[in-house]
Amino acid sequence: MPLTLRQFRFTAAIFDMDGLLVDSERVTQRAWIDAAQARGIALEEVDYLQVVGRASADSDAMLTKLLGGPGVFELVRADVAARLSDGGPAPLFPLKPGAASLLQALRQAGVPCAVASSSRRDEIEHRLARVGVLQHFHAWAGGNEVPRGKPDPALYLLAAARLGVDPIQCLAFEDSENGARAAQAAGVAVVIVPDLKRPGAEVVERSYGVLESLVLAHDHLPHWFPAP
Repeated sequence: MPLTLRQFRFTAAIFDMDGLLVDSERVTQRAWIDAAQARGIALEEVDYLQVVGRASADSDAMLTKLLGGPGVFELVRADVAARLSDGGPAPLFPLKPGAASLLQALRQAGVPCAVASSSRRDEIEHRLARVGVLQHFHAWAGGNEVPRGKPDPALYLLAAARLGVDPIQCLAFEDSENGARAAQAAGVAVVIVPDLKRPGAEVVERSYGVLESLVLAHDHLPHWFPAP
Protein backbone atom coordinates (compact mmCIF):
# COMPACT_ATOMS: atom_id res chain seq x y z
CA MET A 1 0.00 0.00 0.00
CA PRO A 2 1.49 3.41 -0.93
CA LEU A 3 2.82 5.54 1.86
CA THR A 4 1.49 8.99 2.58
CA LEU A 5 3.86 11.21 0.62
CA ARG A 6 5.68 13.56 2.94
CA GLN A 7 6.12 17.25 2.37
CA PHE A 8 9.50 18.97 2.29
CA ARG A 9 10.85 21.60 -0.08
CA PHE A 10 13.71 20.38 -2.27
CA THR A 11 15.77 22.42 -4.72
CA ALA A 12 16.66 19.78 -7.35
CA ALA A 13 15.44 16.48 -8.77
CA ILE A 14 17.44 13.41 -9.81
CA PHE A 15 15.94 10.70 -12.01
CA ASP A 16 16.83 7.14 -12.75
CA MET A 17 16.33 6.35 -16.44
CA ASP A 18 15.60 2.71 -17.30
CA GLY A 19 12.23 1.60 -16.00
CA LEU A 20 11.54 5.06 -14.62
CA LEU A 21 11.73 7.59 -17.45
CA VAL A 22 11.82 5.14 -20.36
CA ASP A 23 10.03 1.81 -20.66
CA SER A 24 13.14 -0.27 -21.29
CA GLU A 25 13.38 -2.91 -18.57
CA ARG A 26 10.71 -5.28 -19.94
CA VAL A 27 12.07 -5.17 -23.48
CA THR A 28 15.63 -5.72 -22.26
CA GLN A 29 14.60 -8.56 -19.96
CA ARG A 30 12.73 -10.28 -22.78
CA ALA A 31 15.73 -9.93 -25.09
CA TRP A 32 18.08 -11.61 -22.59
CA ILE A 33 15.66 -14.43 -21.82
CA ASP A 34 14.95 -15.12 -25.51
CA ALA A 35 18.61 -14.91 -26.52
CA ALA A 36 19.57 -17.34 -23.75
CA GLN A 37 16.74 -19.69 -24.69
CA ALA A 38 17.92 -19.68 -28.31
CA ARG A 39 21.11 -21.32 -27.03
CA GLY A 40 19.32 -23.82 -24.83
CA ILE A 41 19.81 -21.89 -21.59
CA ALA A 42 16.86 -21.35 -19.25
CA LEU A 43 17.27 -17.81 -17.91
CA GLU A 44 14.26 -17.19 -15.69
CA GLU A 45 12.66 -13.82 -14.96
CA VAL A 46 13.45 -14.19 -11.27
CA ASP A 47 17.13 -14.66 -12.18
CA TYR A 48 17.21 -11.63 -14.47
CA LEU A 49 15.59 -9.41 -11.82
CA GLN A 50 18.80 -9.70 -9.79
CA VAL A 51 20.60 -7.46 -12.28
CA VAL A 52 17.94 -4.73 -12.58
CA GLY A 53 19.23 -1.36 -11.43
CA ARG A 54 22.88 -2.41 -11.30
CA ALA A 55 25.83 -0.97 -13.21
CA SER A 56 26.91 -2.74 -16.40
CA ALA A 57 30.02 -4.30 -14.85
CA ASP A 58 28.02 -5.77 -11.97
CA SER A 59 25.16 -7.01 -14.13
CA ASP A 60 27.59 -8.49 -16.68
CA ALA A 61 29.34 -10.46 -13.93
CA MET A 62 26.03 -11.79 -12.62
CA LEU A 63 24.76 -12.72 -16.08
CA THR A 64 28.06 -14.42 -16.91
CA LYS A 65 27.56 -16.69 -13.92
CA LEU A 66 23.87 -17.29 -14.70
CA LEU A 67 24.62 -18.18 -18.34
CA GLY A 68 27.47 -20.56 -17.56
CA GLY A 69 30.64 -18.66 -18.37
CA PRO A 70 32.19 -15.76 -20.31
CA GLY A 71 32.09 -17.45 -23.70
CA VAL A 72 28.35 -18.06 -23.63
CA PHE A 73 27.77 -14.64 -22.09
CA GLU A 74 29.51 -12.89 -25.00
CA LEU A 75 27.45 -14.83 -27.55
CA VAL A 76 24.20 -14.04 -25.76
CA ARG A 77 25.17 -10.39 -25.29
CA ALA A 78 25.84 -10.01 -29.02
CA ASP A 79 22.42 -11.50 -29.75
CA VAL A 80 20.80 -9.14 -27.23
CA ALA A 81 22.52 -6.14 -28.83
CA ALA A 82 21.08 -7.12 -32.20
CA ARG A 83 17.60 -7.57 -30.71
CA LEU A 84 17.80 -4.16 -29.07
CA SER A 85 18.99 -2.25 -32.12
CA ASP A 86 17.33 1.17 -31.99
CA GLY A 87 17.45 2.16 -35.63
CA GLY A 88 13.76 2.33 -36.45
CA PRO A 89 11.63 5.46 -36.89
CA ALA A 90 10.15 5.09 -33.39
CA PRO A 91 12.32 4.80 -30.27
CA LEU A 92 12.78 1.26 -29.00
CA PHE A 93 12.29 2.47 -25.44
CA PRO A 94 9.39 4.97 -25.26
CA LEU A 95 8.81 7.45 -22.47
CA LYS A 96 6.78 6.18 -19.57
CA PRO A 97 3.44 7.88 -18.82
CA GLY A 98 3.80 11.24 -17.10
CA ALA A 99 7.54 11.58 -17.68
CA ALA A 100 7.47 14.31 -20.34
CA SER A 101 4.91 16.49 -18.59
CA LEU A 102 6.65 16.09 -15.22
CA LEU A 103 9.99 17.17 -16.66
CA GLN A 104 8.35 20.10 -18.41
CA ALA A 105 6.67 21.19 -15.18
CA LEU A 106 9.95 21.03 -13.27
CA ARG A 107 11.68 23.04 -15.99
CA GLN A 108 8.98 25.71 -15.87
CA ALA A 109 9.34 25.83 -12.09
CA GLY A 110 13.10 26.38 -12.41
CA VAL A 111 13.99 23.09 -10.70
CA PRO A 112 17.32 21.74 -12.01
CA CYS A 113 17.21 18.04 -12.95
CA ALA A 114 19.84 15.35 -13.36
CA VAL A 115 19.94 11.69 -14.35
CA ALA A 116 21.69 9.03 -12.26
CA SER A 117 21.54 5.85 -14.34
CA SER A 118 23.35 2.53 -14.28
CA SER A 119 23.48 2.75 -18.08
CA ARG A 120 26.57 4.21 -19.74
CA ARG A 121 26.72 7.96 -20.22
CA ASP A 122 26.43 7.63 -24.01
CA GLU A 123 23.34 5.44 -23.61
CA ILE A 124 21.74 8.06 -21.37
CA GLU A 125 22.30 10.75 -23.97
CA HIS A 126 21.07 8.54 -26.84
CA ARG A 127 17.93 7.22 -25.16
CA LEU A 128 16.79 10.55 -23.73
CA ALA A 129 17.49 12.37 -26.99
CA ARG A 130 15.49 9.72 -28.88
CA VAL A 131 12.41 10.46 -26.76
CA GLY A 132 12.93 14.23 -26.82
CA VAL A 133 13.63 15.02 -23.17
CA LEU A 134 17.42 15.35 -22.95
CA GLN A 135 17.12 19.15 -22.98
CA HIS A 136 15.32 19.08 -19.63
CA PHE A 137 18.44 17.88 -17.80
CA HIS A 138 21.27 20.02 -16.49
CA ALA A 139 23.52 17.02 -15.81
CA TRP A 140 23.72 13.26 -16.02
CA ALA A 141 25.88 10.56 -14.45
CA GLY A 142 26.34 7.11 -15.96
CA GLY A 143 27.32 3.78 -14.50
CA ASN A 144 30.59 3.80 -16.45
CA GLU A 145 31.68 6.97 -14.63
CA VAL A 146 31.82 5.59 -11.09
CA PRO A 147 33.90 2.79 -9.53
CA ARG A 148 30.86 1.07 -8.00
CA GLY A 149 27.30 1.02 -9.31
CA LYS A 150 23.97 1.05 -7.53
CA PRO A 151 23.21 0.27 -4.70
CA ASP A 152 26.45 2.14 -3.95
CA PRO A 153 25.74 5.90 -3.54
CA ALA A 154 28.46 7.04 -5.97
CA LEU A 155 26.11 7.72 -8.90
CA TYR A 156 23.82 9.93 -6.84
CA LEU A 157 26.71 11.77 -5.26
CA LEU A 158 28.14 12.45 -8.73
CA ALA A 159 24.80 13.64 -10.10
CA ALA A 160 24.27 15.99 -7.15
CA ALA A 161 27.82 17.31 -7.48
CA ARG A 162 27.30 18.04 -11.17
CA LEU A 163 24.14 19.95 -10.30
CA GLY A 164 26.05 21.84 -7.61
CA VAL A 165 23.40 20.90 -5.05
CA ASP A 166 23.79 19.25 -1.64
CA PRO A 167 22.38 15.68 -1.84
CA ILE A 168 20.03 16.38 1.07
CA GLN A 169 18.35 19.07 -1.05
CA CYS A 170 17.63 16.61 -3.89
CA LEU A 171 14.57 14.46 -4.45
CA ALA A 172 15.16 11.26 -6.43
CA PHE A 173 12.74 9.21 -8.50
CA GLU A 174 13.58 5.50 -8.74
CA ASP A 175 11.88 2.29 -9.83
CA SER A 176 14.22 -0.38 -8.41
CA GLU A 177 15.30 -1.39 -4.95
CA ASN A 178 18.98 -1.09 -5.87
CA GLY A 179 18.38 2.44 -7.12
CA ALA A 180 16.40 3.43 -4.05
CA ARG A 181 19.15 2.08 -1.79
CA ALA A 182 21.74 4.07 -3.73
CA ALA A 183 19.81 7.31 -3.32
CA GLN A 184 19.19 6.69 0.37
CA ALA A 185 22.86 5.89 0.99
CA ALA A 186 23.77 9.22 -0.64
CA GLY A 187 21.42 11.12 1.66
CA VAL A 188 18.95 11.78 -1.15
CA ALA A 189 15.23 11.42 -0.43
CA VAL A 190 13.60 9.03 -2.88
CA VAL A 191 10.13 8.53 -4.31
CA ILE A 192 9.72 4.99 -5.62
CA VAL A 193 7.73 4.31 -8.79
CA PRO A 194 7.93 0.49 -9.11
CA ASP A 195 8.43 -1.13 -12.50
CA LEU A 196 9.42 -4.80 -12.85
CA LYS A 197 9.74 -5.55 -9.16
CA ARG A 198 8.41 -3.86 -6.05
CA PRO A 199 11.08 -2.99 -3.48
CA GLY A 200 11.18 -4.63 -0.09
CA ALA A 201 9.38 -3.28 2.95
CA GLU A 202 12.55 -1.93 4.57
CA VAL A 203 13.44 0.20 1.54
CA VAL A 204 9.85 1.40 1.20
CA GLU A 205 9.76 2.37 4.86
CA ARG A 206 12.83 4.58 4.39
CA SER A 207 11.53 6.13 1.18
CA TYR A 208 9.85 9.49 0.81
CA GLY A 209 6.83 7.78 -0.69
CA VAL A 210 5.59 5.33 -3.32
CA LEU A 211 3.68 6.19 -6.48
CA GLU A 212 2.19 3.83 -9.05
CA SER A 213 3.03 6.22 -11.92
CA LEU A 214 4.91 9.45 -12.62
CA VAL A 215 1.53 10.85 -13.65
CA LEU A 216 0.66 10.99 -9.96
CA ALA A 217 3.72 13.10 -9.11
CA HIS A 218 2.26 16.28 -10.60
CA ASP A 219 -0.11 16.99 -7.72
CA HIS A 220 2.78 16.81 -5.24
CA LEU A 221 5.14 19.24 -6.98
CA PRO A 222 3.91 22.35 -5.10
CA HIS A 223 4.66 20.57 -1.83
CA TRP A 224 8.04 19.19 -2.88
CA PHE A 225 9.60 22.17 -4.65
CA PRO A 226 9.49 25.93 -4.02
CA ALA A 227 7.36 28.06 -6.29
CA PRO A 228 9.24 29.87 -9.11
